[in-house]
Amino acid sequence: MGEDVAGTGYTREQRQRYREKVRQNLDVFEQMLSQSSFDFERPMTGMEIELNLVDQAYQPRMSNAEVLTRIADPGYQTELGRYNIELNVPPRPLPGDAALELEVDLRRSLNRAEGLANQTGAHIVAIGILPTVMPEHFSTEWMSANTRYAALNEAVFNARGEDVFIDIEGPTGERLATYADSIAPESACTSVQLHLQVAPQEFAAHWNAAQALSGPQLALGANSPYFFGRRLWAETRVELFAQATDTRSVELKNQGVRPRVFFGERWITSIFDLFEENVRYFPALLPETSDEDPVAVLARGDSPKLHELRLHNGTVYRWNRPIYDIVDNTPHVRVENRVLPAGPSIVDTLANSAFYYGVLRMLASDDRPVWTKMSFAAAEHNFQACARRGIESRVYWPGFGEVAADELGRVRRRPGPLPRGGRGPVHVRDERRRVAGGHGRAAGGQGRRPRERAQRDAGALRRGHGRQRAGAHLEGALTGSPAAPSAAPP
Repeated sequence: MGEDVAGTGYTREQRQRYREKVRQNLDVFEQMLSQSSFDFERPMTGMEIELNLVDQAYQPRMSNAEVLTRIADPGYQTELGRYNIELNVPPRPLPGDAALELEVDLRRSLNRAEGLANQTGAHIVAIGILPTVMPEHFSTEWMSANTRYAALNEAVFNARGEDVFIDIEGPTGERLATYADSIAPESACTSVQLHLQVAPQEFAAHWNAAQALSGPQLALGANSPYFFGRRLWAETRVELFAQATDTRSVELKNQGVRPRVFFGERWITSIFDLFEENVRYFPALLPETSDEDPVAVLARGDSPKLHELRLHNGTVYRWNRPIYDIVDNTPHVRVENRVLPAGPSIVDTLANSAFYYGVLRMLASDDRPVWTKMSFAAAEHNFQACARRGIESRVYWPGFGEVAADELGRVRRRPGPLPRGGRGPVHVRDERRRVAGGHGRAAGGQGRRPRERAQRDAGALRRGHGRQRAGAHLEGALTGSPAAPSAAPP
């Protein structure tokens, strides 16, 4: 959830001081981009996996403090809900056999964590939205004991001045319409965040490529159609997250005020464009200032932390977020991809991430990049279409026009609109598990759910029997069995 904070309420003077510091940070960051030496010689990747805790009946188990105490590993941290935890995977180099090594490390870590969680009566489940989450689970103490979460909840509702209205309608008309008096629905949205460290001058190309790729990512990775017992979008998490964190009243929406869950508005030419948009358009939610004087720090040859700029960036929820960070007094920048849902298995997670890294690097290094042949509005339309209909959606791709999303995954059988993910600068030497191979399950429409199974699942969820589906995902997470991509309901 980002930087820690100390309080939950802020004065007018604190807000004014914070705005001044954020703008000062932005000026210093601009200076650093032209003068400082950033670390990028060895491309590094990172991964964060948000996870759910369930009991023996696959209901949310509000026990993350107890589970984390038992796991006793700093790589596992709290998340917003008491039934959520997060695994932070240590950074590692991009090329070579890193993906295969990561699978071994992830399996070992999660198996250990699962065994220890079992001692407390909990299981660990990875999925975009836990299908057994129901309104009654948020009627008790659901929020993790962390000041940042309480402060964020208060800030969102102070900005709105009213309860959040969650209104999501699926492609077939099934609808959820309900009010929430907290950001509890946000806790249901668990994702995988993929980090890629890049040179500052290469950031724009990689961010633009990630934006163009976000629709196909969702088509291949969607796995969370259910919320509160309703079957909605193929990846309901996308729209739920946007609505649950919306600080705008109806009137502000009508005025065209930008939402905090923000796809963006245009292709960029520099990472500075995104940070400048954050400062220009979004008011502070957590206006806490540090004692750092970034001008003085930079003048003496050190790298400023830019605390206020980073804190503010953490409250603007882009699907591809810019990251500024420091390791051993050396700054670097990263693209943080927040598009994919968690799970539902280790194999799915790694196949989705390898597809992303492989195709991203090729799109970013193309002589005539995709974003020079495709409007930004088309990329956003692809993103929304794939969130709604998943593998059954149709997307626009330059040179091919409108194509079925599953055609983008036919990388093993014949060349398609996307380059072959397993060849080029990012590769896995074991051809049986190569980058694009994990998405062979989408070829030929094999990912489409049969109508009878979809209706059976939806009916079971509405009758309160979501544990069957949660159990299937739990089995997949523990055995490593891949899942078929989610489609919109028939």
